[in-house]
Amino acid sequence: MQAACSISLILIVDDESSGRRALESLLLGQGYGLAFACNGSEGLSLAKRLEPDLIVLDVMMPEMNGLEYLRVVRGNPRLGEIPIILVTALDDRSSRLAGLEAGADDYIIKPFDRIELRTRIRTIIRLNRFRKLQQALSLLEDAYEATLEGWVRALDLREHELEGHSQRVAEMTGRLARALRIEPDELVHIHRGALLHDIGKIAIPDAILRKAGPLSESEWEIMRRHPEYARSMLEPIAYLRPALQIPYCHHERWDGKGYPRGLKGEEIPRAARIFTAVDVWDALISDRPYRLRWEGERVRSYLRENAGVIFDPEVVTTFLEILGSEEPLASDLPIAAPHVAPAVGMGSDVAHAGLDDVRAERLVNGTISENNLDPVCSHFLTPSRESQPLFNGPHVSVPAQATCLHNSRDEGRESLTDLGSSN
Repeated sequence: MQAACSISLILIVDDESSGRRALESLLLGQGYGLAFACNGSEGLSLAKRLEPDLIVLDVMMPEMNGLEYLRVVRGNPRLGEIPIILVTALDDRSSRLAGLEAGADDYIIKPFDRIELRTRIRTIIRLNRFRKLQQALSLLEDAYEATLEGWVRALDLREHELEGHSQRVAEMTGRLARALRIEPDELVHIHRGALLHDIGKIAIPDAILRKAGPLSESEWEIMRRHPEYARSMLEPIAYLRPALQIPYCHHERWDGKGYPRGLKGEEIPRAARIFTAVDVWDALISDRPYRLRWEGERVRSYLRENAGVIFDPEVVTTFLEILGSEEPLASDLPIAAPHVAPAVGMGSDVAHAGLDDVRAERLVNGTISENNLDPVCSHFLTPSRESQPLFNGPHVSVPAQATCLHNSRDEGRESLTDLGSSN
């Protein structure tokens, strides 16, 4: 026997008792719950109270006929989606069209074939059940997405200068993925993965994540665990498991020198390779308390120079085409250091002067390169006390003491050795 909660309810509205009895005998024993109304007004009252799965409606009724009833039901937000079958003795084409135009889902002529009517009722109820499941799934997905965005906002707010970063990189990653002809079904997982790329930072202590100076070797070791933390958090959640590639692998490098697994080239999931380029781009075009944003051409040059080193060359080529056709203006992005933003009525020069003051302070403290070359990001850092080539090039070196420079809050504590995402 079916559980009561799974029984579909059918409301029969017919002014003739013989018609109601005929439908009752037809549907008894078929696994439906039945309710009856002898006129349109009573039928509306019952429909509002019961919200049935199907209404079987006679057309020829006094006071409120079936077509009038239909129009009222379709105009009610709570009842408008309930499927309705019209049952009538009218066999002319104009009557059928009038019923369908008024909102009927099906039309049965009296005297009806019992098997045919049962089949039509069963089919419509199945379709309605599927529609309800789809609506419930859509609401559930909306709730999941709102939860994800809440997590992301909380994480971005934890690092104040990164507020809005996750939404920006998610949007641009989706755009780049579409340009690379990623399958539509994968795009939703890429979007979620981009939003959650730094979710593992939840497990990083504030004392490390927001440290105002260089990280120690042991602190670096803890910081680099956040992709593993992300995997531990997301892998048990079936809904988010397909989005795990970016949070787990976006610190890998094309040359195999990234972390956590040291994957190389196409061993790195494609979603992560796409995201890495976007993440670095966003870091470079955004102001930080210790560094002004880079100009567009400088950013593009950096992406080109590191194609085949940090980045997937195909991804870089397509990304540069996007940036060349419609690059967002750096001035449209929020300044990431609220404490140096201009006061009301001040111009952008004042804001930049404030950032320069912060920069000068960090220069004194040894946290910014003395040669005035901005450290940017630290995804792919390997701290070293030896002299390291700048930008992976063979022709320029920097002093040993400048090879592991740190910023105030970005995860990587940016380096002059290997630039990557600041997140």
